[in-house]
Amino acid sequence: MQKVLIVDDDIDIAGLIADALEEEGISCITAHNAADAVRAFEEADSVISLIVLDIMLPDMSGIELCSILRKKTKCPILFLTAKSSTPDTIEGLNAGGDDYITKPFVVEELTARIKAHLRREERSNNDDILSVGDIVINKDTMEVFLCGEKILLSTREFQLLSFMSENSGTVLTREQIFKGVWGGEYGDIGTVAVNINGLRNKLDKNSDYIKTVWGVGYKFVNGKHNKAE
Repeated sequence: MQKVLIVDDDIDIAGLIADALEEEGISCITAHNAADAVRAFEEADSVISLIVLDIMLPDMSGIELCSILRKKTKCPILFLTAKSSTPDTIEGLNAGGDDYITKPFVVEELTARIKAHLRREERSNNDDILSVGDIVINKDTMEVFLCGEKILLSTREFQLLSFMSENSGTVLTREQIFKGVWGGEYGDIGTVAVNINGLRNKLDKNSDYIKTVWGVGYKFVNGKHNKAE
């Protein structure tokens, strides 16, 4: 479930926003000062999907808090700001904020704005994470998991795995792989086979995913559905 952190020293406003979002099936945490916001963020039992942040807080400006939270997360941060605070709004966006809405606001507009950011974030995350069979590839963090266990790959092995998985089901020649992974770098095309072997040793000892197409090259497949190949 998506989770939003709402930071506003006005308890009524924070509660109003939380109620509106929870009616949309979005879980919320509220905090009324910067210290509580940082604590709530760090203690959240799941990843925070978005932060609604008032610029005016009692113990620290929302702009300063944004800078702190931005170091901990890449999720969207939406500022709540007074109509007359244009300089603060610009500073907030420069500090890592993604959007803002002025007070007083229409709850339905704020909710729609938040849902739009969450949809974009979900699409972005889906683009960064690729699952093929029991292999999960996180292109953003350059992490690879096999049956939930993290597998350590070299940078080149990761690039090779990413390229082949993005072209899953397609027969790739050694030349195509070399060009796609090594680009214009000088090297021996034989390094393709060396790195393929490295991937197989770490991820695919039974060749369930990386198939050799004799005389042509390789094909990456969904191992769950190709055990008999």
